[in-house]
Amino acid sequence: MNAQATPLTALPALLPDIAAAAVRHDREGSFPHDSLALLRNAGLPGLTVPAALGGSGAGLRLAAEAVAQIGAACPATALVLAMQYIKHAALARSPAWPAALRQRVQRDAVTRGALINALRVEPELGSPTRGGLPATVARRTAEGWLVSGHKRYSTGIPGLHWLEVHGRTDEAEPRIGTFLVSAEAPGIEIVETWDHLGLRASCSHDVLFRDVPIPAEHAIGLAAPGVGAGPDATQMVWNTVLVTAVYTGVARAARDWTIGFLHARKPSNLGASLATLGRVQESIGQVEGLIAANARIAEALALATDAGQPPSTAESGALKVVLADNAVRAVELCTVLAGNHAHDRANPLERHWRDVQCARMHAPAADAAHLAAGRAALAERAP
Repeated sequence: MNAQATPLTALPALLPDIAAAAVRHDREGSFPHDSLALLRNAGLPGLTVPAALGGSGAGLRLAAEAVAQIGAACPATALVLAMQYIKHAALARSPAWPAALRQRVQRDAVTRGALINALRVEPELGSPTRGGLPATVARRTAEGWLVSGHKRYSTGIPGLHWLEVHGRTDEAEPRIGTFLVSAEAPGIEIVETWDHLGLRASCSHDVLFRDVPIPAEHAIGLAAPGVGAGPDATQMVWNTVLVTAVYTGVARAARDWTIGFLHARKPSNLGASLATLGRVQESIGQVEGLIAANARIAEALALATDAGQPPSTAESGALKVVLADNAVRAVELCTVLAGNHAHDRANPLERHWRDVQCARMHAPAADAAHLAAGRAALAERAP
């Protein structure tokens, strides 16, 4: 698909306003409704929805391009959009979704820019990526289901329209699956707990569900614990590429500000800008290498995936760690170059440093990713 045929053509004109709003939202810890409205008006929420349903039908490469550009302006906004694309990629391929429900959610993304994300983490369980039975329970009724539970780190919750709630049934032998909940349903309470160092504007608050009613067909993929668990290769690579694209965008923003600072800063005892110093040039070269590596890796993964050849889940997980670490390191190098100026809240670099720390918080964690990659490598080469 040609980029000229997508909403990406409108994106450059929107980024300055999104970047300006990011400063305020970070200070206030407020949600970027205004920035998402700009993206919604440009059709970005429906970028990956099939063209037959009114979307742009974009694949992973164009989705990653959009997320990285927005990530440089406002990573919280970019993360909400990344989750939108990841979830739409998964539901489009999943046989567990009823066709009518799937198309309803897809069309909703196009017609009103409806956003979707998964709510999986719980106070006691933590992340379900490491196993365990969720405490969130769905009770069967004559009309459908009643969902009750407590979710944490619900990224973008003030702006979501659809909630993929990870939970279990209350049956004698419980089944685990996804319960699709409308954000407008009664019985939902958002508890504003999110007060983090980075990505403050993501407003990833706690959510309480108290007997929230959903139709029977909104119970998706119910199965016994451990059956069909875990992402497939395609979902895993979409997660890897899009989540880390957010932070590669942050690294680019940090680099751009730092280069401007180095050219402008001319100490009187030097008689020239800091950009003329060899050690400074070497450090910027390291930053460039890290960002270029991320761009090349992400592009290769996206092109292979769009061609129907995604890498294994183990490889995607290992590369997620590499991409996240590269972004963090690039911003760290920028802060060293800027010195005290990097810690001044009047400059954006301190915000970029705080935001990029979140890169390592996303699943899979480094230990789990390396364990999976190591096991796969040893099994493949076993005598």
